[in-house]
Amino acid sequence: MPDESVQLIYIDPPFNTGRTQSRGGNSTRRSETGSRVGFKGQRYEIVRSTVLSYDDEFADYWGFLEPRLEEAWRLLNQTGTLYLHLDYRESHYAKVLLDALFGRESFLNEIIWAYDYGAKSTKRWPAKHDTILVYVKDPAQYFFNSAEVDREPYMAPGLVTPEKAELGKLPTDVWWHTIVSPTGKEKTGYPTQKPLGILRRVIQASSKPGDVVLDFFAGSGTTGAAAASLDRNFILVDQNPESIEVITQRMAKAGVEFDLIRARSPKKPAAK
Repeated sequence: MPDESVQLIYIDPPFNTGRTQSRGGNSTRRSETGSRVGFKGQRYEIVRSTVLSYDDEFADYWGFLEPRLEEAWRLLNQTGTLYLHLDYRESHYAKVLLDALFGRESFLNEIIWAYDYGAKSTKRWPAKHDTILVYVKDPAQYFFNSAEVDREPYMAPGLVTPEKAELGKLPTDVWWHTIVSPTGKEKTGYPTQKPLGILRRVIQASSKPGDVVLDFFAGSGTTGAAAASLDRNFILVDQNPESIEVITQRMAKAGVEFDLIRARSPKKPAAK
């Protein structure tokens, strides 16, 4: 891709948790030895299967991620912005690396995406947030338009005027937003799928209609779905064939026109 050819890059790389990420599904089938009894005494057994998965463990995580961040810097235009989505395991290392790569003066924000879902530890404070580091290519001319961002409800609407309460408030650098519901309409079945609301906020603030948005850890394709709904162009890349299948089905279902391009190596398919 040409230098300085995109306005916005959002990447949500594997978090290096050291375990395989998977989204499983259960089904039942009739079985004479099944443990569940149903209608008219018929016996059934539960069949568990892994629907989608990927390996989230790297022997040299930063050897993997650093060259991709260098490419992100090359590809951003002068008004462009990078959003790097990580968790507590790696975000502090990323901050040091991006300070060196972009320059400390190009650091714009550390966004905390907070949610309250899933298991809670009783041996420490439960980890219920992700970190999104925001860096701009040129701190003197980057694009940012908070007026276009979806507003959110006031936590204490009684403390503001009715007009303000109805309008809602601009988000701060702490974003309270639920995860994708396991039973919701957004769900694709892909593990670690991110909510449309998070990507809409990113894209609204740091790009204009017609701009190019790039995501080279595309996963379930949420970046593309949000970009298309906001009249942005998008490029999605992923090496996981299951990701490409999910993205293709998702875009087709939404009526989004796109080109599917396979990389020369069969091990590295890409969606565009």
